[in-house]
Amino acid sequence: MKIIKISAMWCPSCILMNNVFNRLKKAYPSIEFLEYDYDFDEEKVKPYNPGDVLPVFIFEENMELERIQGEHSYEEIEKIIKRYVHEENN
Repeated sequence: MKIIKISAMWCPSCILMNNVFNRLKKAYPSIEFLEYDYDFDEEKVKPYNPGDVLPVFIFEENMELERIQGEHSYEEIEKIIKRYVHEENN
């Protein structure tokens, strides 16, 4: 599984979500986490059609499984991960 985070430096919600994203990376080492900046990684971001609400979290496994936008708690995102990933330690 792969989780892609699209955010921007000027986005307060994105800054707030950095801690959640970093916690998830530590808790789920088998998941590939990618971060793209809305402005600086424009060519990589464009195919994902992130829309106007940042940050965007895209959950993929060979295709897009789900996406969420804006601020979410660690627990909310973890619930999505557990729908698709079954790890013994989590």
